[in-house]
Amino acid sequence: MKRGFTLIELLVVLAIIATLLTLAVPRYFQHVERSKEAVLRENLAGVRDAIDQYHADTGTWPPTLESLAEKRYMRTVPTDPITERADTWQIVSPPAGEAGVYDIRSGAEGTGLDGQPYADW
Repeated sequence: MKRGFTLIELLVVLAIIATLLTLAVPRYFQHVERSKEAVLRENLAGVRDAIDQYHADTGTWPPTLESLAEKRYMRTVPTDPITERADTWQIVSPPAGEAGVYDIRSGAEGTGLDGQPYADW
């Protein structure tokens, strides 16, 4: 007698695998988005801290984000994980007409999982 699987048995197994994938794949992509948002929050916090340290040390705001890296307040300008680029940061100028970088925002389009636009973080 030959041993093996019938076509119906193989189709049942494939149907079970497909059902499990329909449950797992959306959760996977949601976790990927959540991790990108966590990295974005950390990058924003790190750059904002470097801006504050620069201002505390020099009494002026840094002229560019690159100057923070040049003066070793941070190793490099971090990448925005949503846009996957380091040149999409939106620079916020200081109040009262001063020059320099007062704050940064993400240049990414869209909203986060919490419903807030990335540009407002």
